[in-house]
Amino acid sequence: MSKSGFGQMYRRLSSKLLDLVVTPHVLGEVPTEPVSATTETEAKTERQKVVCYVLQNHSRSNALVVDGETRRLNLKPALDPLVIGTHEEKASVLFLQHNDENNLLNPPPHAFPPRLIKLIEVLQANPELDIELVPVTVLWGRSPDKEDSWFKLLFSDTWATPSTVKQLVNIGLHGRQSYLEFHEPQSLRDLVEYAQKHYPNLSPATYIVSTLNDYLDRQREVVLGPDLSDRRNVMQSVLKSRDVQEAIRRESIRGKISMLEAERRAIGYVNEIVSDYSHSAVRFADLALTRLWTQLYDGVEVHNFSTVRELAKDYEIVYTPCHRSHIDYLLLSYVIYKRGLMVPYIAAGDNLNLPFVGQLLRGGGAFFIRRSFRGNGLYTSVFKEYLYSILSRNTPLEYFIEGGRSRTGRLLPPKTGMLAMTVHSHLRGRAKPIVFVPTYIGYERLMEGSTYVGEMQGKPKEAESIFGILKTLRKIERIFGKVHVNFGEPVFLDDLLKQHNAENVYIEKNDDPVPPAVSEAVNSSANAILENINRAVVINPVSLLSIILLATPKHTLDEEICIKQLEAYRNLASNFPYDQRTEVTPLSGKEIIAYGLKLKLIKRVQHALGDIIAIEDNQAVLLTYFRNNILHAFVLPSLIASLVEHNGKISRADLSNVIYTLYPFLKAELFLKWKSSELKEQIEQYADALVQSNLIQQDDEGNLISSAPNTEEHNQLVVLATPVKQSLERYYMTLALITQRGSGNISAKQVEELSHLLGQRLSVLYEFNSPEFFDKALFQSFIKVLTQQNYIRTNDQGQIEFDDNFRQMAAGAQLVLDEVTLQMLQHITTFTDEELKEALEAMASQQAKRRLKRKKA
Repeated sequence: MSKSGFGQMYRRLSSKLLDLVVTPHVLGEVPTEPVSATTETEAKTERQKVVCYVLQNHSRSNALVVDGETRRLNLKPALDPLVIGTHEEKASVLFLQHNDENNLLNPPPHAFPPRLIKLIEVLQANPELDIELVPVTVLWGRSPDKEDSWFKLLFSDTWATPSTVKQLVNIGLHGRQSYLEFHEPQSLRDLVEYAQKHYPNLSPATYIVSTLNDYLDRQREVVLGPDLSDRRNVMQSVLKSRDVQEAIRRESIRGKISMLEAERRAIGYVNEIVSDYSHSAVRFADLALTRLWTQLYDGVEVHNFSTVRELAKDYEIVYTPCHRSHIDYLLLSYVIYKRGLMVPYIAAGDNLNLPFVGQLLRGGGAFFIRRSFRGNGLYTSVFKEYLYSILSRNTPLEYFIEGGRSRTGRLLPPKTGMLAMTVHSHLRGRAKPIVFVPTYIGYERLMEGSTYVGEMQGKPKEAESIFGILKTLRKIERIFGKVHVNFGEPVFLDDLLKQHNAENVYIEKNDDPVPPAVSEAVNSSANAILENINRAVVINPVSLLSIILLATPKHTLDEEICIKQLEAYRNLASNFPYDQRTEVTPLSGKEIIAYGLKLKLIKRVQHALGDIIAIEDNQAVLLTYFRNNILHAFVLPSLIASLVEHNGKISRADLSNVIYTLYPFLKAELFLKWKSSELKEQIEQYADALVQSNLIQQDDEGNLISSAPNTEEHNQLVVLATPVKQSLERYYMTLALITQRGSGNISAKQVEELSHLLGQRLSVLYEFNSPEFFDKALFQSFIKVLTQQNYIRTNDQGQIEFDDNFRQMAAGAQLVLDEVTLQMLQHITTFTDEELKEALEAMASQQAKRRLKRKKA
């Protein structure tokens, strides 16, 4: 059998198979016979005309569908040979595009349709001939807005050219809901002559392909809406930008590789980074997440969204939520979408770029970023250019200022990389003013809870995988409660630039360094964002139960006392809210206990003398996470209660002096909102509140006095005083360690490592195993503030030096901690030089093993 005969048999067989599953609906008018597109053509000498159908993208299945419909409608069959004069083509179909994402910069010579080139040559050689081009649109599936099936939504037609697999799925899913439209014919000769007259420096094929592409795009836009696909519209502009082209040249020189190879690397980075926004994917996520929230949680409570709606009119919005769970990505986009605003483009770690999952996230607006790309100039340039393109189009943006998920429930120190690049892009070309929207996300149960506990206790971090996600999804039926989303006080970038005298800075290229004033504005923005996230805290039932029950020796309380303690905390938070955006649960103490029982976080132990409320087995460590979510809102009254209870009697002046000394460390650790100048008023306010509630007394001289021991008020005071003690113990453990080693005998890095090690030991020996007690980030923060407050300094050898000012502060521990705790801290931080050496070597060996394990993974 000849090759052409085999091709005809293949087409007939394929057509018959398609006919079994595909029944296209023809839209608009059907052409009946070849007609000229213009009256000018009619005035010319009568020409021999043939029909050629034009499809935008190369697709055999689309061509077969058009062929079937042309035969059914008694039109010129699309897959019959096209004969014009003495020239013959295999089919009467012309494909405009042969997309090749690996050759975006230097498309091959056949980027223009070879059939079009041949037909133009035939017309130029034969003035009596003409070809009528009939543009055809083929769509698979209904509009995403009208589709109700989750699975079909993923495969409904979008602007992106489908892969072979997706096209096969399209045929199976949407065969009975495919649409075909024949558009107005256009004379190829007229198009060629127009191009030669008006664009003499271009080949006619360039003009014709561009014109027909634009025409078919407009027809698709009527059905699909505007083309929002980053991959179609942004990739080429990023790669062809001046700065990326310069980076490609530098990469070629630096790496001693060809320009073509450097371009391929850049293309690989673009493919790795860029999102693939799809309305179909967003609608799929809407349907899926609506069901997920109703089954997984008892609802999503949203507060202060009106702020965002007002800002969206005049500002480029950058959402900066806290990061507690992988669900955060989906949750915030869902909340925004359901309230009628555009879904933001989300900076996601490349660890989430997993098979299938990564594509779904891209469809929802996610773009992927490496954890670190220092030293990779080409990747940096490509990423910055892409970020600049997003901001230039006033597209809302979202990223997590902490960098990664918090394993302890506290806010992590800010990672300013994305923030700095955002400011850098803004200074290159100001489209709209930028506003950061800090967003608090609070859960009552966590999917990753057990994983977090394991990681904080020393287990290596698990790499994300499909298997890990499926393993997490198996736990869904055990997770309940509500999710709380609270939009905080916005942070206006221009205001912070002005504060640092950087409002007139202009940056020309994406690799230009920023002046120090801009760097200072970036750091100020980061701290303001985190402080405003904490301002928007939601004090929910689970966090209240956690902060109270974890403050008791055995994590148990008489039920009546527990109810009173819950009411006391709730009243304090309601009457003296941490911030005007802070939300407090409306449930009473009794209702909060019932809620905790429902979530199986606590249990009721029945007893003849009164029921006891206790934390469920194996839940104590996990509940520290929810306690830490709200710790900052109660840390100041807790510190006041702790100082009064420990000293028995203390003057307001001494109370204020101790708090002023400790406040910089607590502010850095918990991102507290008050400036030092505002602290005195807050101290007085909380002290008066505790006096009014009879938890403490006040004598005629204004001294604050602890309640009598073994009274109900004293027991409540002890519970209130406990949450801050862990931070104080950690501080004074580190101070004791530095003091014991002596000035100039230990480095800051060694102090961090040893404090982490001692914290682990202390947590196991003297308290329940509380992971955040030995969080390295907290020790790093403490040492940083010690340096900023001039208590310590680092010499040329990297060793910590200190003077009497430091010793006096360390000696002040007796005003804060009891004698037993001080002796315990003194004991655990005392060891010989040999023991110190062995401990450091053991830690170094353990870290090396972990790095090797991560590298192998």
